[in-house]
Amino acid sequence: MTTGKSIEKPAAADLSERIRGRVLLPGDDDFAPELDGFNQISEHSPDLVAVVAGAEDVREAVSFAAARGLPVAVQATGHGPSTAADGGLLISTRGMRGVRVDPATRTARVEGGTQWFEVVEAAAEHGLAPLNGSSPLTGVIGYTLGGGLGLMARKYGYAADHVTALEIVTPDGQSHRATADQDTDLFWAVRGGKGNFGVVTALEFGLVPVERLYGGGLFFAGEAAAEVLHAWREWTATVPEDLTSSLALLRLPDVESIPPFLRGRLTVHVRIAYLGSAEDGDKLVGPLRAAGPLVVDTLADMPYTRCGEIHNDPTEPIPYSERSMMLRELDEAAVGALLELAGPGADCIDLAVELRQLGGAVGRPPKTPNAVDHRDAAFALSTLSLPDNRPPLVVDGMAAWGTGRRYLNFLASPDAADLTESGYEPATFARLAEIKGRVDPDNLFRFNHNIAPRPRQA
Repeated sequence: MTTGKSIEKPAAADLSERIRGRVLLPGDDDFAPELDGFNQISEHSPDLVAVVAGAEDVREAVSFAAARGLPVAVQATGHGPSTAADGGLLISTRGMRGVRVDPATRTARVEGGTQWFEVVEAAAEHGLAPLNGSSPLTGVIGYTLGGGLGLMARKYGYAADHVTALEIVTPDGQSHRATADQDTDLFWAVRGGKGNFGVVTALEFGLVPVERLYGGGLFFAGEAAAEVLHAWREWTATVPEDLTSSLALLRLPDVESIPPFLRGRLTVHVRIAYLGSAEDGDKLVGPLRAAGPLVVDTLADMPYTRCGEIHNDPTEPIPYSERSMMLRELDEAAVGALLELAGPGADCIDLAVELRQLGGAVGRPPKTPNAVDHRDAAFALSTLSLPDNRPPLVVDGMAAWGTGRRYLNFLASPDAADLTESGYEPATFARLAEIKGRVDPDNLFRFNHNIAPRPRQA
C-alpha cells in the first residue's frame, strides 16, 4: 500500500534548507545507496530520504512528515527490518555516531546511529562492557528497543533492562527525554516496543564491569547432532548464570567466504560466553567436549573486545528471513522433534537453527519495568534462511513446546509485521496499543513491527 502522496521538489528543498544533513529524492545519485541495509530482504521505496546529522534534523524531518501525513521509516544499520518503506519519508540515522562513557557512573550515552563495536571499544578503555549482541555491527538503538538478548544475558538480563534515559522525537515533532521519573509511559513503552513511538536520537544505559571472558565455540560434524544436542540440553541445567550459551545447526553454502570446514554440510556450533576464569571454563565445558568428535575448538580466554568471535556472525549484507519462538522447556521429546526437523537427513532450508538458553537474569523482572516480555521462557528458538516461499517448518514444528510468543528481534520476513502481537503478553500489548494511540494516533510510524494505535477512551 503506497501513500499516494508525491513529494514535489520545492517541498523537498524546503526540508533541505531546514536540516544540516541531506535530503534525497528518487533519481538522486545517493538515493539508492542510502536505502541499503544489512538485511536486504526489504527493498525500501520511500518518496524521499532525510540523511540526518543530529537530533534537530530528526525533529525537522518528523515535523515535515507529520504536516503532510507522510508515514515515517527509520534506518541505521538495517539489521532487523520488518516492513519495507513504501512511500513516505525514510530517516537515515547512520550518520549520527557518537559514544560517551562515564566510568564513574558506569554508563554510556550513544547517538542514534551508533553500532555496538564502537561502544565495546570505548567501554573497554575503562574496564567496562555493554550488553551487546552477538554481532558487533548491529545498531545499538534498534537492538535495545527490541529487548536486546546478548552474550551475557543470563548474568545481566536484557539490554533494555539497563537503559536509564532515552531521547526521542515523537510523531508530533516534539523532543522528549524519558526516564523512570519523566515521561514514564513513553519510557516503559519504547524499551521493548521497538520503533513505534518515534525516533530515538540518543540512549543512555548502564555498563557492566567486564574486561575479559572465556568464550568461543565448539564445532561438531552434523552426524553427531543428536549426541551433542542431548548433551547440551542436559548440561544447560547445570551451569551457573555467569555462563550464557547457544547451540546452532548450521547449513552454510559452499562459497569461498565461508571457512572450508563449514561449507556445504551440516555442522553443530556450540557458542560459549563465560565470565569466570578460563580454568573453571575448561572444567565446565568438559561434558560438551566429550559429546562427540570435535572439528574445531576455539574456546579461549579473550578480552571482551573480541566478543564478536564467539558467534562469528556474517559481516557482509545478504537478504535473509528470521523466525522465532520462545520455548517454555526443552525436554528429550523437544530435542527429538528438533532433530527430525533440522538434524541430519531433514529437509531443512534454514542456514541456521539456533537455541539460546535463557533463565537467570532474563527470567527476572528488571528494576524499572519495561515492555520486554518472555520472562518465563527457558530457551529462544530462531531460524535464519534465505528468502523462500516455503513455510517456516522448524518454528511451526516446535509449537508444542512454545510459549506462544516470539522474540521480535529475531523476526524479519515479509509477514513479520503481521506477527507483532505474538511478541507480547495480552496485557503488555494492550498497554502498548493504548500508548501508541496517544503518541501516534495516525500511525505515522508503521514501517516496523507495527503496533496499531488503540483509540483513547472517552
